[in-house]
Amino acid sequence: MKIRITFSGMTLTELLVVLAILGILLLLSFPVLKPIFARTHAIEAKTNLRHLAKLEDAYFMQRFSFSDHFQALGYEHAKLVSQEDGTAHYRIEIVKADRENYLARATAITDFDGDGAFNTWEIDKSGIPRELVPD
Repeated sequence: MKIRITFSGMTLTELLVVLAILGILLLLSFPVLKPIFARTHAIEAKTNLRHLAKLEDAYFMQRFSFSDHFQALGYEHAKLVSQEDGTAHYRIEIVKADRENYLARATAITDFDGDGAFNTWEIDKSGIPRELVPD
């Protein structure tokens, strides 16, 4: 006794209907997922600012002053997404640095939710990132 198993394939019409349904579900879920993407990118800003704060603290321990130069701190800014092969969504800058304090800022170069506001974070000697402009 031979057992024969056969699979019937889908027609092109059935396949297109399935793809259309998946596309509609994706479009419906995208507005819900946009804030999650923005929060994920905010982690990039906070992580870079905390790293910069640790470098500033180490620099202060050696020289009793804060620096406003990345090279002196040993910080290398990642390439921005607007550049070739870039992955960073935030531009990091040291706004001011003196003997008493420093202020560093991370400004998004991408408007994550399309509202015209670019997410901005700052950190100072306290080492706690603060969100100035939410996105």
